[in-house]
Amino acid sequence: MTDKKTLFIDGKEVEFSNEPNLLEVIRKAGMNVPTFCYRPDLTSFGACRMCVVEIEGRGIQSSCTMPPEPGLKIHLNTERTRRIRRTVLELLLANHDKNCLTCEKSGNCELQQYAEEYGIRKIRYPEKQLDEYLPIDDSSPSIVRDPNKCILCGACVRACTEFQGHSVLGFANRGSKTLVQPMNGRPLGQVDCVNCGQCAAVCPTGALTIKSDVEKVWSEITNPNKTVVVQMAPATRVAIGEMFGLEPGENSIGKMNAALRRIGFNYIFDTNFSADLTIMEEATEFLGRLKSGNNLPLFTSCCPAWVKYLEDRHPDMLHHLSSCKSPMSMLSPVLAEFLPKQINISRDNLVIVGIMPCTAKKYECKRPELSKNGRPDTDYVLTTQELGRMIKEAGINFNAIDPEKADSPYGEYSGAGTIFGASGGVAEAAVRTAYEFATSEPLENVDIKQLRGTSNRCRDIELDLKGTKLTVRVVSTLKEAEKSIQEIKSGKAKFQMLEVMACPGGCINGGGQPRSYDDSKIKEERAQGLYKEDAELSLRKSHFNPSIRKLYNEYLQEPNSHKAHELLHTIYKDKFTGSYKDV
Repeated sequence: MTDKKTLFIDGKEVEFSNEPNLLEVIRKAGMNVPTFCYRPDLTSFGACRMCVVEIEGRGIQSSCTMPPEPGLKIHLNTERTRRIRRTVLELLLANHDKNCLTCEKSGNCELQQYAEEYGIRKIRYPEKQLDEYLPIDDSSPSIVRDPNKCILCGACVRACTEFQGHSVLGFANRGSKTLVQPMNGRPLGQVDCVNCGQCAAVCPTGALTIKSDVEKVWSEITNPNKTVVVQMAPATRVAIGEMFGLEPGENSIGKMNAALRRIGFNYIFDTNFSADLTIMEEATEFLGRLKSGNNLPLFTSCCPAWVKYLEDRHPDMLHHLSSCKSPMSMLSPVLAEFLPKQINISRDNLVIVGIMPCTAKKYECKRPELSKNGRPDTDYVLTTQELGRMIKEAGINFNAIDPEKADSPYGEYSGAGTIFGASGGVAEAAVRTAYEFATSEPLENVDIKQLRGTSNRCRDIELDLKGTKLTVRVVSTLKEAEKSIQEIKSGKAKFQMLEVMACPGGCINGGGQPRSYDDSKIKEERAQGLYKEDAELSLRKSHFNPSIRKLYNEYLQEPNSHKAHELLHTIYKDKFTGSYKDV
């Protein structure tokens, strides 16, 4: 006989088990209370006081910090709790920039939402005067910080610390002068922010938003002299539909292709193609290092936030980093090299746009190493959120539009390219190819489920390449990556490959994806959408992609060739000495 634990919510008996707090029990029971500061994947903070409930014998308590106990009698909407929430809202609004119509978060702002739900029409407290407003910080290539819209919930501070171990943002001053800002009040673009965008992802208001390039891209599309091409990353296809009411994880790649053509892009390509290309290069590079014993473990290099973190914090470890460019930064130079000849235009009139789940890609496309003759390989990066807004602005009925295919030859891909968007996907795709390159035998079971998972924990798998034993490690978040770095530095590391994605769960939970911070299950559903497509494709290994084979046969010759290195590889810079580390 099991001991059933129950409590009472508004008179209804509710069972609970291992929920960490009353708020999760309330939500599990199909009810809710408002909150600004609580995020399931972050520690409870209890800062905003919006989630207060009244407990018989205990009085007013914040539901996000109080653990459940058997027999508690909880009331969600008493006169006291409603009065407290309304007071909190009025105080926040009195100190808030209320130019909602022109705010990036308008329609998706929790303060706006709760003010409407609680019928706040008048504010009893003195409002902030114009001379009290602080300047907007747009120094970052990825994030815009507006301190006038900050409600001091602390979610961004915790995300930066708990996900990345970085503490770029923190609280400054005291009392009514309290602010959230980078160290010493410096602009965000002048501190060692890695541009991951997780701060903006958890921000409930417009205090931290994605730096938009939408108008610049519209200008290029409407310029009759420009040919504008687009590539989209794996993770975007299982999240874009959420902006139009579809379920998380639903694969909308066909609708994306069609919508991008309606918007006016001239050619539609798929970053999955260059994910396959990345595997050809990275798997070959890994086997070469394994044979020589040099620069092991190999670090994956697809995540620009991870690359910047190494440059800023561990430049002595840059020689471990794969020299392969990311899939986005591989496809762009391929397009720049071959497309002008194929469609008879000049490179000057070709505009290359990436649709990415990642705000750090905006930083990546501006790296001087990823340009040629002073021209960036990727001209602009739009996040999934920005594309969603463009689709709406263009008046496209996303749910009704018929699916279309990408253009060839840079739109063909394998399942291995698809799973790049989930944590563990790069390593799994690399193993599928590396195993067959090393053994000349088919890998029968390509589903390497030990590498999968959306938690931030470390995952290891041991492999046997015809007698050569090796271990592959997968981590997401830079806080977890730091632990692996310290293992290497202490001589305790037993792994030969390390896959790192800075965002929790990988690119499916990138800073540019639609809102997911209030439901930790969403990233798992998105990941499953990618694995579903992988399982349904006839091609599941990168080296069997016929378009990839054709590219090597006609130009690149073989993986890691001199031509491949010129186009697909790069070097990284020690930010302390200014010297480049040739990996």
